[in-house]
Parts: sequence; structure tokens; C-alpha cells
Amino acid sequence: MKLAYLLSEYPTLGHTYLLREVRELRALGWEIQTVSIRKPDLRESELSPAEREEWTSTWYILASSPLEFLRAHAVIFCRQPRRYLSGLVSAWKIGRFQPRGTALATAYFAEAVLAGYRLQQAGIAHVHSEFSSTVALILRRVFDIGISITLHGPAEFVDPEGFQIKEKVQAAKFVCAISNFGRSQIMLWSSPSDWDKLEVTPLGIDVSAWLPAKFREQPDPFELISVGRLAAVKGYPLLIEAVARLVGQGRDVRLTLAGDGPERSYLEGQSRRLGVGSRIIFAGWRNQAALQELYRNSDLCVLSSFAEGVPVVLMEAMAAGVPCVAPRITGIPELIRHGIDGFLVTPSDVEELAAAIAGLMDQPKLRRQMATLCRERIADKYDLGKNVRQLSDVFTRRLSLNERPQVAPR
Repeated sequence: MKLAYLLSEYPTLGHTYLLREVRELRALGWEIQTVSIRKPDLRESELSPAEREEWTSTWYILASSPLEFLRAHAVIFCRQPRRYLSGLVSAWKIGRFQPRGTALATAYFAEAVLAGYRLQQAGIAHVHSEFSSTVALILRRVFDIGISITLHGPAEFVDPEGFQIKEKVQAAKFVCAISNFGRSQIMLWSSPSDWDKLEVTPLGIDVSAWLPAKFREQPDPFELISVGRLAAVKGYPLLIEAVARLVGQGRDVRLTLAGDGPERSYLEGQSRRLGVGSRIIFAGWRNQAALQELYRNSDLCVLSSFAEGVPVVLMEAMAAGVPCVAPRITGIPELIRHGIDGFLVTPSDVEELAAAIAGLMDQPKLRRQMATLCRERIADKYDLGKNVRQLSDVFTRRLSLNERPQVAPR
């Protein structure tokens, strides 16, 4: 029961669910070596005890010395030159032989060879990739190491041919989607002969770790929260405009944006231009403890995104008993039942977004009911323990545990 997890950056505040997934799998008996392409952009003092443990035990590919890269490439080229060169050519094909794409693909190849070399030395015969599937694909071309992949969306579905979804599904022993919508998109861009490789493995959170927020009948002000990267895909200008409309209607509402990113300065300027600068709080990135406190002080969680997978931030809000308003896109309707756990709105429709928020402000009885039901929804369908056990069952069923990896000579 030994495998590696290949990740782009680990641990990271943006994907804390991956840390919980890995540690829960270890608790179920899996021996997992985490392999991260880069170190997180955090000071070690900012890490929680669990994150610090993961930081210490993870292999960081880009932190390796040039000598380590040279040694790995020299050994693999001498040992299996045909597969080495085949992997390099396949990487260049991924880069479409364009200067920038080829340079990036060559870097992926360099990372894949070092990662595969170290996995061989450790006797690890299978690697599961999250957010590093291109490196995993190249690694598979060079080494006799099995791969599997979790595709979260939505980024993978923007340029599915360039992302090589079809080739990755063909090369993998199995591919996980975190929603039925995600599986449908993988089906769309892969061969029907490979559809039997696809699994739906929903994400989850530890519901017991999220204390329910104290329900407020008539909050003053009405506290909204939105958590995520301040990037174009999140559609935050729409949310700020919706807040401005609510304020223009005489409603006492305040929005906290927890996160940071390239759109922050624009959003700050927009809030000032619309006269709601004092109504928008830019809280920056928060760790889990601080984020839980923000949820407990919120009355409604709102997303205005144009594309998502199945947002863990919605699961966290619901586990805290905070109803949600979110766009009716991708996997979100699989999480939120409209009118039961929250409201689903038409994406890009500011008027409908503002009306949904206003509707829940005006219906405290419905909000109270939703606060209870949305927490039950997470416990039933998106509990970390349940869903990681399901993932563990997939690993057990899909991987031949009778195979014994060959340890490469040093």
C-alpha cells in the first residue's frame, strides 16, 4: 500500500483539502510519499503543525541541486536511452514545438526524470497526480511507473486538446473527477474505450472541525463572505456591483473578501468608485483557524464565479451552517440544492445575484432552516472521512497490490 502523490505545490493555503486527503489516506494504512514540484510560497513560521510535518517529509523537485538533476538524467539516459529520448520528444509535442511551449515542456521533462528517478530508488511503482498531470504523463513515458490522475476543473477543460486530456486518460490506470460534471467533460475529450477508467471521487471536509455559526435573526450589518483568489475567473466585479445595488436600496450589508491575487487593486478601485469602499473588507489570505472565525461571523457565503470545480470554500461555509448563494455552473448544483441549502443563480446576472442575497436577508426563517440543512448536506455527501475511504477503495480496486516494484540500483 505504497504510492506517491505528485503535486505542483504542497502544502498550500489554496489547496488545504489535499493535505487533509493525504493525511487521511495515511490513517487508513497507505504509505504515501508526497512529491511537490515547488515549495509553497510561505514562511515556515506561518505553517500549522500538520503543514510543517508535510513540509519536512515532502520531496521538492525544484529545490534539488543541479548536480542531482544531472545525475538523474545521466543515469536514466544511459540505462534506457530510447525511452529517455521518447519522453523528451513527447514533451516537445506537448509544447507544440512553439518556443515558449517547448521551453516549458522541456522543464516539465527535466522535473519528470528527476521525480521518476527518485521514485525508482524508493521502490514506488505508482504515482497519483493532482495539479501536475503533465509531469506525470511525461514520467509515465520514461519509466515503468503507473500513474493515476485527479482532474478538478475548470482549468483543465479550457484547452482540453492542448492539455492532452485524451492522452492522459489513455496513459493512466484510472482518472478521478470530483463531480459528475467533471466526469462528463473528461468523457467529452477522451476515447469512449477509456471511459471505464473514470471514477467520481468527491472532495470532503472534516465537518466536526467546523463549529456552526451562531444564527442571527436580524444582523446589523448583514455580513457576506466570499473566499477565493482575487482573479478574473471569480467574477468579483459582479459581486461588488451587487453589493453596491443592495446598499443603494438602503440595505445595511458588508462583504468580506478572504483571499488575494492580481485583481485586488482593480477591485479596491471599483469599490471606491461605486461608493462602497467602506462596505468591502479585503482580508487577504487566512489560515484555517482564522477562516473558521470569519465564517462564524458571517450570515451568507456568496460566489460570483464564471468557472469552478466543486468549491471547497462552499463546503466549509455550509459545514459552518452558513447558507450560500452561488452560480448555477459546473459541479456546484451537485453540492447546493436550490432553495434547500442555498440559492443558485444565473452566472453573470448581477440583478439576479443581488436579488438572491436580498431574498435571504428578508427571510430569516428560511435562512435558519438552510443553516441546519446545509450542514447536514455536507455531513451526508461531503464528509472527509467517508469520501477519502471511497478514494482508498478506488486505489485498492484499481491498483494491483500483488505487484512488487523493482528498486533501481543506485
